[in-house]
Amino acid sequence: QVLRKSLQRGFALSAGSFLVYEAHKLISGFAEVHASFKVEEVIEQADYLYGSGETEKLHRLLVQHKNSDDAELLWRLARASRDLAQLSSTSAEEKRQLAYEALEYAKKALEKNESNFAAHKWYGICLSDVGDFEGIKTKIGNAIVIKEHFQRAVELNPKDATTIHLIGIWCYSFAEMPWYQRKIAAALFATPPTSTFQEALRYFHMAEEADPNFYSKNLLFLGKTYLKLNNKKMALLWLSKAKDYPAHTEEDKQV
Repeated sequence: QVLRKSLQRGFALSAGSFLVYEAHKLISGFAEVHASFKVEEVIEQADYLYGSGETEKLHRLLVQHKNSDDAELLWRLARASRDLAQLSSTSAEEKRQLAYEALEYAKKALEKNESNFAAHKWYGICLSDVGDFEGIKTKIGNAIVIKEHFQRAVELNPKDATTIHLIGIWCYSFAEMPWYQRKIAAALFATPPTSTFQEALRYFHMAEEADPNFYSKNLLFLGKTYLKLNNKKMALLWLSKAKDYPAHTEEDKQV
C-alpha cells in the first residue's frame, strides 16, 4: 500500500509537471506569434509614417524597439535616425550622435540577418555618413567596404533602384576626386579605388530603368554627370526633371 501510494503520488507529480510543461509551450508559442504580429504591426505603421514624411514621429516610434532582434525593424530605425539627422532643425551635435547611432542599428541588423538586402544598403550609407565626421582618410579607407555592401544589396535585390543609384554616387565621387584625395587613396590602397563619369552614368540609368522617376537625386545626378561629360542637351533634360520633381522630403527640397 505504501509503495502504491508513493507510485500514485509520483505519477500525479509527473502528470502535473507534464501539464505545466505543455501549458508553458502553449503560452510561449502564443507569445511568439503575438510578438511576430506586433513586429509586423510596427513595421506597417513605420512604413506609413515614412511614406507620409513624418520623420520625427517615425523615429520616436522605432527607437522604442532599438533592442529588437528583428533586422527589418533595425534597418528601418537606422534609416529613421539618418533621416532625422538630415533635418535642418537638427543641431550639429545631434547630427553627429544620430549618425553613429544609425550605424550601430544598421550593424546590428546585419548581425541579425546577413541576407537582408536593406541591412547591407543602410550599413553602407551609415558608414559613409560617419566618414564625414572622421575625416577624408577614414572616408576613403571605408570606400571599398561601402561599395561591397552596396553590391551585396543589389545581388540580394537586383530591382532596388536606390542601391543601384548609390553605386552610381560612389563612382561619381571617385571620378571627380581631387588630386590630394587621390594621393591619400594611393597611400591607403595598393590599388586605389577609381571610377569614371561614364561608369557613374551607367548606374544612374540602370537605377532609372529599375524604377523610373523614383528619386529626385538620381535625376539631379544624371544631369550633373552629363554636364561633366559636356553633353548640355541631355544635362538640361534631366536637370529639368529634377527641378519639376514634387518635393516630399527635406532632401527633395535641397535637390
